[in-house]
Parts: sequence; structure tokens; C-alpha cells
Amino acid sequence: MKDIVTAFAPASIGNVGVGFDMLGLALEGVGDRVSAQRSNTPGISIAEVRGLDGEIHPYLSTDPLESTASIAAQALWDATVRDGGVELRIFKGVPLQSGMGSSAASAVAGVMAVNALLERPLQTAELLPYALEGEKYASGGLHADNVAPSLLGGLVLCPTVLLPETVRLPVPKGVSSVLLHPELQVNTAVARRRLAKRYSLDQWLAQQGYLAGFVAACAADDIELIRHTLKDVMIEPQRAEAVPCFDEVKAAALHAGALGCSLSGSGPSMFALAADRDARDIAGAMEQACRLRGIECQSWVSSLTAPGAQVETG
Repeated sequence: MKDIVTAFAPASIGNVGVGFDMLGLALEGVGDRVSAQRSNTPGISIAEVRGLDGEIHPYLSTDPLESTASIAAQALWDATVRDGGVELRIFKGVPLQSGMGSSAASAVAGVMAVNALLERPLQTAELLPYALEGEKYASGGLHADNVAPSLLGGLVLCPTVLLPETVRLPVPKGVSSVLLHPELQVNTAVARRRLAKRYSLDQWLAQQGYLAGFVAACAADDIELIRHTLKDVMIEPQRAEAVPCFDEVKAAALHAGALGCSLSGSGPSMFALAADRDARDIAGAMEQACRLRGIECQSWVSSLTAPGAQVETG
């Protein structure tokens, strides 16, 4: 059995616009790390949490009852081990309340690291229920659209009715994701509570049609069908007003040739899907539109087959 191990879990695009609580997409180049070290103290503890600057995080708690990483890790530990414990060190690489799956990345990295310490580690897909325990604490609900892609990579269909089963979807060739993060924050749990509880039959049918069409487009490698179906007529209109630069950034992305553009999760981050050849230009256009509103930002361009969580050392 290993004594110490570090795992990385990527950020993610929740909902992917068209699939509220049912679709998620992993991102490359940004994520959280968690180091786990065996301890004689029972259960899961947290030694420290460090922020994007590498310094001790100014307000994230080291209370193991208040961290998605430790809650997820404790769920796994309780199910698999009866003695000793683990001490975690959490290194945040995903901005908080960013719509990039920050809480999910910590939960996934936590279970990946602790799993690697086990005498008989579980298969990666088997870790999903434990990671979801951490995400449930942060978001106030059971949904896997950030946890599943962060754990498994790629584009994942993960409706609650199928959990713990998920479906890794095929992705069209020559298409990338573009993720823009404005320096703003949106609390996911609060954003969920503010959503309407009732929708018209016409809205429901339209959104179900777009989701079915999008999944079919991915399977058929049909870029024009993706352009036609990557739409959100139910959730985006309710959440867009919380992101001051939303209209300008979306318009800039579409004008630059994006196949579609919407919020990532509850925002404030926004994503676009684009032909590989256009992705960098679209990222630049989105950044420019954001900064013209006086809001600083950063962006990432990622493959649609970005890998999921990985054990890095140990």
C-alpha cells in the first residue's frame, strides 16, 4: 500500500448548454490537485488548502465536514477501510463559483488520491458515487454533469435516472471547446434555487428536441446539426442576466464562427464549441468582448476528448 499520492482532476463544462444536469464536458489545462497521505488518526482530515496563487487559501475551510474533497474521500474510506485515516492537502486550480466545476474537481481529485492508497483500488468509474457525495454538499442536489466528466473525461451523458451508470458520447471530429472565465462569481446552489419550478409543454418539447438532436449530431459527426441544436431555451434565459457580459460575449463568439455558445454550468463562465481552426480566434473574440465591458477574463481551448482524473504521483 502506498503512503502518499497526488491526483489531478480537470475542470468541466456543466450542462453543455443543451443538457441541463445531463451533459458534461471535461476541460484540458485547468483543474484541482489533492495529495493524500496515510495517517494513524481515524478518518479523513485536511492539513491545508492552497489557492490559485499557491498560498494558503484565505477562506476555504480545513474542516473535513466542509470540503467536497474530504466529504467524498470520507465516503470512499467508510466503504472500503476500517482502520487508520488519511490527511489531505488540497491545491485549488479552478476558480471558485466559476461555473467550471470547482467543487466537483476537488471531490474527484480527493477520491482518486485516496483510492490510490487502497490495497485494492476501485476502478475509476466505480468512484462516481463517492465523488457525488462531495458535490451534493456543495450544490445542494444530486447531479453528475461536472463530476462525471471530471472523473471520466470527454463528453458524458449522465442523467440522474441512469446513475451510477453514465454514457461516454462520441464527439465530432475537428471540434474544440472554448471556455471563457470572467472574473465574476455565481453561487451554484443559489442559482439552482432561483430557477423556475414549472415550464410550458412547448419549452419542454423544444429543449428535449435540441438535446436529442445534439446527441444524434455527435454520433453522426454532423457539424451543421450541432450548430442547429446547441441551444438552451429553458435555463440560459433565466441565468444570463447574472453575467453582465453574457450578451456581448455570446454575440462575439457566434459572429466569429462558433457552432454555439452558452453558459458553463450556472455561469459566470461561458463556453463555445468551434471548428479547431477557428477556436483560438473565437477565444480572442470572446475575451475582447468581455474586456470591453470592463471585466477581466481568461480562456482555455480544449479537445472534446480531454482526459479525466489521473493519479500523478505515488
